[in-house]
Amino acid sequence: MKIIPTEIPDVLLIEPQVFGDARGFFLESFNQRRWEDMTGQSVVFVQDNHSRSVRGVLRGLHYQLPPAEQGKLVRCVVGRIFDVAVDIRKNSPTFGRWVGRYLSADNFRQLWMPPGFAHGFLVLSERAEVLYKTTAYYAPEHDRAIRWDDPELAIDWPLDAAPKLSEKDRLAPPIAEAELP
Repeated sequence: MKIIPTEIPDVLLIEPQVFGDARGFFLESFNQRRWEDMTGQSVVFVQDNHSRSVRGVLRGLHYQLPPAEQGKLVRCVVGRIFDVAVDIRKNSPTFGRWVGRYLSADNFRQLWMPPGFAHGFLVLSERAEVLYKTTAYYAPEHDRAIRWDDPELAIDWPLDAAPKLSEKDRLAPPIAEAELP
């Protein structure tokens, strides 16, 4: 496993070691001991989520308020996505900044964002399946969203057409009006 820092120090890009041959491949998608040795962080994942989406779907920017804040370890196992983490920690020096990375079934990369980040992704392939581990259970009463195209965030989504959005995402407020942790 290789840990690659991003522009926001708390957000990490992870490249697993992939063993491949004519039969296919094998990789360890997570190893608690190795994670702690390489990051110095102890995390406990309590829930795994799996979504399938078609080209042009944009999910996000989602987060949960305390006491249900979620850290997420995200990977794309089918297709290709542009994955985004936005720092929404009010007292953070990187508040309002974002990190975006391409995750795909071909590059095996994962993106780690600790609690205090909003998360979203755009599907770039005909379909994509995304798996992510979370450090807290889904709690609908703490679930919130920020507008995906908020000019204050200025996320450079690689769009070639208007995205397909849920009603929740279409109605999400900008960060200036959002309830933040």
